[in-house]
Amino acid sequence: MATGTEEPTLTVDELAARAGVTVRTIRFYSTRGLLPPPAIGPRRVGHYGPSHLSRLALIEELQHQGMTLAAIERYLEQLPPDLSAHDLAIHRALVASWAPDSAEEATRADLERRAGRTLSEQDIDRLAAMGVLERADVSAGSDAYRLDPGLLRLGVQLLDVPIAHETILAARTVLLEHTRSAARELTRLFRDEVWNPYREREPDPEQVAAMKSLSAHMQPMVVQALVTAFQRSLKEELRAAFSQED
Repeated sequence: MATGTEEPTLTVDELAARAGVTVRTIRFYSTRGLLPPPAIGPRRVGHYGPSHLSRLALIEELQHQGMTLAAIERYLEQLPPDLSAHDLAIHRALVASWAPDSAEEATRADLERRAGRTLSEQDIDRLAAMGVLERADVSAGSDAYRLDPGLLRLGVQLLDVPIAHETILAARTVLLEHTRSAARELTRLFRDEVWNPYREREPDPEQVAAMKSLSAHMQPMVVQALVTAFQRSLKEELRAAFSQED
């Protein structure tokens, strides 16, 4: 059964095109249990939805981080089973924040194909304000863009939310400021409490290299902990804010 609040309408070929993977990859992930089965419609045709897209993006990002399929399976098993496409997209975006810049070049037609909808100039401006994309050529009428394909899905979902352009910019500034501060403090904590003492105790270069490798594979777990903590804190803050309005 497919997850998510929107009706699953994509065929496996359409899902592959939107996700930028092959149909064979989708079937492989399904057999490994990494991807939920589709909803079965008339004529026994499987249909996929937004949660499948977001989960595919998360799987691909975890692979880019160097995680094995077995490690990805364990990672996904720890996630709540009822996560929405939006929540999965947030997971992917935060995991991607540990990786080097992975922007892709795309035309307007590529953007709209990946987004699954026609994009107006206002939509493009809003996506740029969210940091989802930027024009590869700032000249007027440029049809070349640099984008993060994972953030694109989250950004497209936010296009339908009635939030002013200025509010998006302000929210992005707040998020960048506080996430950078959290990353800085976590890095300092790991360096001072784990890395430096270990390096002093273990001068063997091979052991030091092993610790570096371990720290890299810990990154997705740290991201997951941050996502969970942020979601809980946000729910508490929103509940407190709106309860005061009653």
